[in-house]
Amino acid sequence: MIANIENLVKQMSHGVYVIGVTDGLQQNAFTAAWVMQASFKPPLLALSINPEHFSYKLLHAGRVCSINVLAQHQYAIAEHFGHSAKDKMAGFQWQADITGAPILSEALAYFDCRVSHYTDAGDHIIALCQVVSAGILNQGKPLLYNQTGNMDGSSELYK
Repeated sequence: MIANIENLVKQMSHGVYVIGVTDGLQQNAFTAAWVMQASFKPPLLALSINPEHFSYKLLHAGRVCSINVLAQHQYAIAEHFGHSAKDKMAGFQWQADITGAPILSEALAYFDCRVSHYTDAGDHIIALCQVVSAGILNQGKPLLYNQTGNMDGSSELYK
């Protein structure tokens, strides 16, 4: 084991996002920090998702998602969507664009995407997503992963 891997990984720059998914019938959303640009042409974003989660089943079936950029003051939203709960999308405003994936109206910006392909990544799956539309919804500075402390409980995973 690499000494202090948890502290070292927290030094990497990651934003915090709410990923909206749908299979056309059901919708869900979850918090993700492992999102990055992967290509200019075509515009591709990569996101990491646990294949054991309900949201992965919807993403795999529907092959569409939205990537919603959270603002620094939206820690509570990140925490909310980081936990499993029945109907956790209730109480938030949602909209849709080309793919029909749920877009969080309170987000700073969104990317509306179709899944291009998947690749295995240890205990997660990487979904490469082609951006088909995007927009700015609100003004502010993005929330960074290292500003969330141990909100995701990842400290236990490094042991």
